[in-house]
Amino acid sequence: MNRIEERMKQLREKGEKAFITYMTAGLPDMDHMKDLIRAQEEAGTDVLELGIPFSDPTADGPVIQDASYRSILKGTNLIKIFKAVEEVRQDCQIPILFMMYYNTIMYYGIEAFVRECARVGVDGLIIPDLPLEEQDEIQTYLDLIENAPILIQLVAPVSGDRIPMILKGARGFVYCVSSMGVTGSAADFHKNVRRYLETVKAASEIPVMMGFGIRTAADVKGLKDTIDGCIVGTHFINIMEESGYDLCVARDYISGFKKELNA
Repeated sequence: MNRIEERMKQLREKGEKAFITYMTAGLPDMDHMKDLIRAQEEAGTDVLELGIPFSDPTADGPVIQDASYRSILKGTNLIKIFKAVEEVRQDCQIPILFMMYYNTIMYYGIEAFVRECARVGVDGLIIPDLPLEEQDEIQTYLDLIENAPILIQLVAPVSGDRIPMILKGARGFVYCVSSMGVTGSAADFHKNVRRYLETVKAASEIPVMMGFGIRTAADVKGLKDTIDGCIVGTHFINIMEESGYDLCVARDYISGFKKELNA
């Protein structure tokens, strides 16, 4: 059981919903990024989704695309991110997962990538452009290497009959994409979002998380009975950009969201 699974277990025992945040690695710079990770742990973020900058982030909307581009211009790369995570792990145990695209992993070398994740303390991976049918190679290394991260599965409103197949053997939590667009769609959820979430919930043996377009806990208030938590990315990046990556602003947003989510 890794950090993600342990946190989900703790939340289930307390009857609480999980709050997961997304931030782009390397912004505003590598040192401040590490401080922001620590601040989020202090404020109550349950799992941190660290976006690995990529030149063509096809699942992401304009805000995250722009953040990824600016981070690349600052020289952010996977080697530097691994080093930062290793340093953060000296005093921070928040569950960390990488949200990234498969080209980056292939360029680094799949086995080498998994081994480095295990070494520095990366707990999970979200790879939106890696369909179930193409996961065997990386899953082989995830299964063989001690302390390797777990692969988080994504489902969408059009997954339909594929949902049980996608969730077979899934670990950590299932990431439910709330709409048919990209990230940052401003709570414009799929018209049949409740039915879709209920279908996933019925098929899943692990917690169900909802992401894409969520800004406040009020956005998911009417769906709390069908989900185990939610993920905020674009809105959190906007808040950070507008405040100059103020750590107090980050803490206030996270603690307030978490409190309202579990009210």
